[in-house]
Amino acid sequence: MNKKLKFALIIVLVVLIVYAGGFLIWSQQTFKPTSQLNHLVNLKQEVHHKDDLYIYKPKSKDIKDGFIFYPGAKVEPEAYSYWAKKLSDEGYLVIIPEMPLNLALLGKNKAEEAMKLYPSIQKWYIGGHSLGGPASASYSLKHQEKIKGLIFLGSYTTESSDLSKAKFPLLSITGERDGLSTPAKIKGSKKFNPTDTTYHEIKGGNHAQFGMYGTQAGDKKAKISNKKQQEEIFKTILSWLNKENQR
Repeated sequence: MNKKLKFALIIVLVVLIVYAGGFLIWSQQTFKPTSQLNHLVNLKQEVHHKDDLYIYKPKSKDIKDGFIFYPGAKVEPEAYSYWAKKLSDEGYLVIIPEMPLNLALLGKNKAEEAMKLYPSIQKWYIGGHSLGGPASASYSLKHQEKIKGLIFLGSYTTESSDLSKAKFPLLSITGERDGLSTPAKIKGSKKFNPTDTTYHEIKGGNHAQFGMYGTQAGDKKAKISNKKQQEEIFKTILSWLNKENQR
């Protein structure tokens, strides 16, 4: 190997290391639960943490169904604790996994860990916020025998995970003021959704308020409070799950 080629390879290696290091640092700059959420939910006592799963267990021993939720990119699982805790109070087991490098697209099969932990649950639903949505859609398509329904929060699927022939129903909750998963993008993706899809738009809601982690670059300012949007998310999911539970 001549000196010029060796030097070029060293340069390429250095560049790759720098980019890899930068990506790692970026992935660890996460969106954390807000102080408001910490006042609304006792994250230390009301959220069970087992391995890399955040678990919201119903107080009653009679668990209705299970719901596995994939976080948005770099959003910490606990940021969704408000509506997740309220769903568990209504009898639904909610599990939100930590993702590799805080990116759900790198942990599409995390649902398997949750299911193995609770083998007695017969009906499992899955969903995700933002980039967690496509990851949950990808898993659902490959495991339709395990999934009874899919829930998107400020998210949508594309041709790469075409759900139009899926056998399960979809609940799509969107925000009128969402600056990332915009109403236009949601409308353009409808052709990839299952025939049995329920749409619900939160008037005045934005992208970041699907969790409680503060603001997010590129998003629009919400015209409703974070708590009000969380309440509407909870009530919409609960109503849909109860309906599906009766089928």
